[in-house]
Amino acid sequence: MNARGLLTDAARRLADAGVESPRVDAELLLAHAVGTTRTGLLTLRHVPDDAAARFAELVDQRAGRVPLQHLTGRAPFRHLELAVGPGVFVPRPETEQLVEWALAQLAGVPEPVVVDLGAGSGAIALSIAHEHPGARVTAVERDPVAIEWTRANAAARAAAGGTPVEVLPGDMTDPQLLRELDGTVDLVVSNPPYVPDGATVPREVADHDPPLALWGGPDGLDVVRGLLRTAARLLRPGGALGIEHADQQGAALPALVRASGGWTDVADHPDLAGRPRFTTARRGDG
Repeated sequence: MNARGLLTDAARRLADAGVESPRVDAELLLAHAVGTTRTGLLTLRHVPDDAAARFAELVDQRAGRVPLQHLTGRAPFRHLELAVGPGVFVPRPETEQLVEWALAQLAGVPEPVVVDLGAGSGAIALSIAHEHPGARVTAVERDPVAIEWTRANAAARAAAGGTPVEVLPGDMTDPQLLRELDGTVDLVVSNPPYVPDGATVPREVADHDPPLALWGGPDGLDVVRGLLRTAARLLRPGGALGIEHADQQGAALPALVRASGGWTDVADHPDLAGRPRFTTARRGDG
């Protein structure tokens, strides 16, 4: 079958279904069905019948708002490609900026101790380990399904020669979590559950992202309150904290950090679209 015609029809179908990037999604799905890259489609003229049938099934599922990454099984994130699927939060491009900030905090520290709370696919933890190979990174995840994805991605990176990341089950609000690291951690970073209960989210999120990774109480900050207590005891004096948040929390989260006490240099940072995206702070000396 003709590749161009298939793509045109699929993009129209996805657009009618409300998919935000119908042409891009159609191209990525066809590349997956054929076993090539999106760039490889430039020279693709004919699609075998079996691949065309696979493509049609994928388009049907994407039109039903199954996340693109669940269909391909992969999610690109900075310099990595992570395995994802049902039961794990799909990493978003905007989180890459939190990682960039985190790496800047670790510059010049040869063997920093880093903790990623609520690791999910491992995107943050594994990116830090990949881009700062001397780091000692611990990834914590409480969801029993999601942590299997964390472990799988960490194992794949280690098998490829990457810096090992320790993956541990645990709740970021648990007062006993990682007690052996109290006062020794250089950086705590987290993309926690922060969606306010009852908020309207896309179908891909509502139907497919795990609830434990999304909902954060009436104002979206219930889990973050516990996270702040955990980070406060883990970090050494001067250690850094970075927390991703929802667009509407650009004032509320910094205010919460300041009110919890013991933090300096509290600041909020926008994403590339100019929307409030993550809050940072430094642990005080006292």
